[in-house]
Amino acid sequence: MAKVQVNLGERSYPILVESGILPRIGEEIGAVCRGRAALIVTEPAVSRLYYNDVSESLSRAGFQTFLAEIPGGEENKTLAVVAGLYDRLLDIRMDRSGVLITLGGGVVGDIGGFAAATYMRGIDFIQIPTTLLAQVDASIGGKVGVDLPRGKNLVGAFYQPKIVIIDPDVLVTLPKRQLVSGLAEVVKHGIIADLELYNFTRKEPDALLRMDRDALEFVIARSCEIKAAVVTADERESGHRAILNYGHTVGHAIEAVTNFAQYTHGEAVSIGMVTAALISETAGLAAPGLAADIAGTLRGLELPIAVNPDVNLDLVIQAMVYDKKFVSGKLRLVLPMRIGEVRIVDTITKTDVINALIKQAELFGE
Repeated sequence: MAKVQVNLGERSYPILVESGILPRIGEEIGAVCRGRAALIVTEPAVSRLYYNDVSESLSRAGFQTFLAEIPGGEENKTLAVVAGLYDRLLDIRMDRSGVLITLGGGVVGDIGGFAAATYMRGIDFIQIPTTLLAQVDASIGGKVGVDLPRGKNLVGAFYQPKIVIIDPDVLVTLPKRQLVSGLAEVVKHGIIADLELYNFTRKEPDALLRMDRDALEFVIARSCEIKAAVVTADERESGHRAILNYGHTVGHAIEAVTNFAQYTHGEAVSIGMVTAALISETAGLAAPGLAADIAGTLRGLELPIAVNPDVNLDLVIQAMVYDKKFVSGKLRLVLPMRIGEVRIVDTITKTDVINALIKQAELFGE
């Protein structure tokens, strides 16, 4: 078992990474939660695969379990779905000693986590991520929330889980496109903080794409270590934590203008990472060739590296204005200097971004 600690004082918690841990998570959750009533929030497809294992393990540890199924997909990350969870919590008479467990991908974690943060001003919250994207990114750090029509994650909270339990074996049931989407965040962690991790993704795409257990355990555990270190240094994104947004400003805008239907989150972030690298090169912050190197690594993992021609670039720029990283009239972008080092820059203009997107389509479009 790999164990990574997120050190946040009284809000500290462990991240456990172990293949085959899912059927015996009850004892791990029981050790960190005071109550013994648990609402498991999941989506129907995941529920059919894993709910019984989780529920039975919790029952053996003395928990009374309840189920709440919510629809998956970014388009369902809404306040209306959260309201439905509040009703379910009231129906089962959950009090402040209860625990809400999210079992699923990042959308389930975000929705369930926000419900846990706000129901009765906060109840215990557990993350059991079942997608690679959630295992290496969304489940760690306590950022929970929902979308508004004008942008992603505009309503939310910082609310840390009591524990994150990751079983890489559940990824065998993951559609390949979702696996690939998660690999974008792994590459991101390498670019912002770890040349070794980045080189592994560049040199071992086949192992990752065929879901080799050792390869997946390595990139998951290392990504968790990187994110835990960043969150520990800056829990509420007042400064350093913003480096985790590399590729996300453009990526979120692409998702929004395509109605969260044309690209997965990881695919959009992949495109955004290449855009940011091109901007960095043009600004003289990165050496020429960095964007091509990053694009080659992402392409090797079967990720897109430029927007489709039918995406309206003007709308992408407009959507960026509603991003939380647009502060005091200035666009804050995370730009790579070299692999393993990034910088937060607020001098980039909308014109710089549109020029980079056009150049990106010329260099890397299909």
